[in-house]
Amino acid sequence: MEQKVALITGSTRGIGKAIALELAKMSYYLVINGASNPNLPKDYISELKRIYTEDYQEKYLYVQADISHGEDRKILLKEIKQNFSRIDILVNNAGIAPSERRDILEASEDSFENVLKVNLQGPYFLTQAIANWMIFLKNQLENYHPFIINISSVSSFASSPNRGDYCISKAGLTMMTKLYADRLSEFDIPVFEIQPGIIKTDMTLPVEEKYDKLINEGITPIKRWGTPEDVAKTVRALVSGLIPYSTGEIIHIDGGFHLKRL
Repeated sequence: MEQKVALITGSTRGIGKAIALELAKMSYYLVINGASNPNLPKDYISELKRIYTEDYQEKYLYVQADISHGEDRKILLKEIKQNFSRIDILVNNAGIAPSERRDILEASEDSFENVLKVNLQGPYFLTQAIANWMIFLKNQLENYHPFIINISSVSSFASSPNRGDYCISKAGLTMMTKLYADRLSEFDIPVFEIQPGIIKTDMTLPVEEKYDKLINEGITPIKRWGTPEDVAKTVRALVSGLIPYSTGEIIHIDGGFHLKRL
């Protein structure tokens, strides 16, 4: 009960994995989550072993769960409670891109429903469940300072008409951040949002050539790709408790993409 625990959804690879490893370096016990992998890859386990060294198997838990399904969310919470009995950090990172990019004049309803369930509905109700547990733990534990962090995207404000479902899901996540920040402020549970820009991951690999060109042309003032570690270090900064008089804040990790320039 004295050991701090962090849940990072969608953390088997990319940004989520980088966040998990960064929090492991801060001595957090980890709940690693993925929807498709039945087991954690061996190379991932080796990285955790290098960080934790002793008793590493006791310091992480892998739970296969699709957060878009209510029953899977219940299983996820049950596993955390049985293994660790507490939760200190929730990072809502899990998300999917549309199965195919289609103009909004031709896009399918099935794709819209699928993307919204994973990217918005799942995090919305997972946060509801975790937040209620955090409120309970506030009355049970001393020196308990939980955090909720949502990983959204510059797509929450930048229009991409060939993947409207994704943009709407991320815009909804931004409002979700505001709502939970407002509601949970009375319990001193801060809620933050990180908006990554062009980050080099498996998701952006199919459009790597396009973004290489845009970056070279100056679409971002900082002319380089972002990395998952750029996002992970931001999570580290937030949970270190060095920004105590803030909630609902959006942190742009986008190389300055959000700036309006003449």
